[in-house]
Amino acid sequence: MTTTTLTKRPTTTADAGPAASYAARIDHVSKSFGRPGARQHVLDDISIDVAPGEFVCLLGASGCGKSTLLNLVAGLDAPTSGTIETPGGRPALMFQEHALFPWLTAGRNVELALRLRGVPRAERREEAERLLELVRLKGAYGKRVHELSGGMRQRVAMARALAQDSRLLLMDEPFAALDAITRDVLHDELTRIWHTANDTASGSGSGSGGLSVLFVTHNVREAVRLAERVVLLSSRPGRVAREWRVGIAQPRRIEDAAVADLSVEITEQLRGEIRRHGQH
Repeated sequence: MTTTTLTKRPTTTADAGPAASYAARIDHVSKSFGRPGARQHVLDDISIDVAPGEFVCLLGASGCGKSTLLNLVAGLDAPTSGTIETPGGRPALMFQEHALFPWLTAGRNVELALRLRGVPRAERREEAERLLELVRLKGAYGKRVHELSGGMRQRVAMARALAQDSRLLLMDEPFAALDAITRDVLHDELTRIWHTANDTASGSGSGSGGLSVLFVTHNVREAVRLAERVVLLSSRPGRVAREWRVGIAQPRRIEDAAVADLSVEITEQLRGEIRRHGQH
């Protein structure tokens, strides 16, 4: 009889070896909430590997358990059964809401993550300014949160997530509340940062695998616009219904014909999952 681990078990690089074959491993994970006799089964037997340097989008209807799964990978909750491993250490997490501290400047918000990471105080200002410049916010170090637009706040949140220097970035619908143009601009920025991180890791010969992204969305075109692989979750309880390798060269545009064609195919599958859910 196989024994199932009930808690998230983050591993170190040494645990997984210098050349781990995955940035995250979700192995037969299920999650339920509530008391015995009144349990709500949210996730059912999900297995997904995210490769080093890979960009994966989790797609599904509202309530299918996408955010729950991301919280499990982040270590914010434990699975009811199954195991989750992140060989590179604790992932960085970016939410739909920017979650910035309004009494701190943009730079100080980023510095907070650097401080928690153990970066010496004398080095934090320079590193925070470098990260803000990376997300196209050069000169915004001293700006308060209320002085920033919604898109700028999400850029600061992205810089703060990158300040954690994790090899795995978890993103829970980070652009859902933004207007279409701002969202499209931030798609470009995220793709650029992801490519830059992976190109740098490849050029260094460190074998770290660069930056992997696990991105939650219910927007089909957003998933196809960004991801190398799209994983569709069924309606509750969430199961892996199907996945697609996105063989469309970057940079992609949301209006590209190839993006639109694949989006139509995935949308039909998503509608089928929603219809099946509605019949239960």
